Amino acid sequence: MSQVLESPPGRFIDRRSGDACQVRLGHERRQFSNSHEGLSPDAAELATAIDTYKLRHRRRFITYEEMLGVITSLGYHR
Repeated sequence: MSQVLESPPGRFIDRRSGDACQVRLGHERRQFSNSHEGLSPDAAELATAIDTYKLRHRRRFITYEEMLGVITSLGYHR
């Protein structure tokens, strides 16, 4: 016979809704490393811009198109 486990009342957190889940900086999984140590100044600027974009748009991972948008917003062009 299988047993159903229930969480105590008031303990359920719906992580799918934006209001119920507070993002703690430094504790969210990232696509890239949180550490920008050892990067050149240009690479550190790009890493910071990508992290800022992801936080602003509530994204853990970004697409190549989004990354290109971040890069062009920094003034880089072909």
